[in-house]
Amino acid sequence: MKSPLFRSYTIAYLVFLYAPIVLLPIFAFNDSKVIAFPLQGFTTNWFKEMWADVTLWNAVRNSMTISISVAVISTTLGLFAARASTRFKFPAKAGIMGLIMLPLVLPEMIVAMSMLVVLLAVGIELSIFTIILGHVLICTPFAVAILSSAFQSLDNSLEEAAYDLGETPLSTFWLIILPLVMPGIISSLLICFTISLDEFIIAYFLGGNETVLSVYIYGQFRFPAKVPAIMALGTILVLLSITLLAIAEYFRRRGIARSGGKDTGGFL
Repeated sequence: MKSPLFRSYTIAYLVFLYAPIVLLPIFAFNDSKVIAFPLQGFTTNWFKEMWADVTLWNAVRNSMTISISVAVISTTLGLFAARASTRFKFPAKAGIMGLIMLPLVLPEMIVAMSMLVVLLAVGIELSIFTIILGHVLICTPFAVAILSSAFQSLDNSLEEAAYDLGETPLSTFWLIILPLVMPGIISSLLICFTISLDEFIIAYFLGGNETVLSVYIYGQFRFPAKVPAIMALGTILVLLSITLLAIAEYFRRRGIARSGGKDTGGFL
């Protein structure tokens, strides 16, 4: 039964959630330093100003280094954890997997402060490396969730047939299992990259003197004249995030279709 109240609530929720995102490109092309209506005209000057900002490009370079490293490390760790959880039985399996997935429900503020205290206590200098450590901690559970779905959709008879034909466990994993879960791996890489690129709290606490993109954006809002350029940057980041998520979802669905599994939900 369709409820008008529920329909109204859904529409209001979607407007509240996505209206600010829709406003980004509107003000990014608005010929005014003041973020307010009425609009003053069309311009691309804010994109030119953003493009010429040397500090921004330094932050982008740091963020790309961090995000790519985090995507590779988190996906690798997630691959091993997902394979172990879906294929093998071992003592305290539920507890171990629960600990791996725990960062999903912990507040990032608590995670960031805890890591800051530990890193300073052991004498590790805050840098890009410490940001990578923090981002790997929060991205690995996402990789495990994605790859566990990929492994669960596999037909175990394929692995058993490979053993019967003389393949070793290592060669079976490399030649049979890995190609079948490759769409899930690509999906995990893209999701972890996007999460790391957008993450702010851990980067702010653990970055030291290194500036990353999220921290740079936060700092620029102290200067009203810089806000339109940040709107332009935000527009590009939104388009990049949507593109990466769409690609990740495509590979996730492709992997499920190739393995003959049933799609039980996804990112989009």
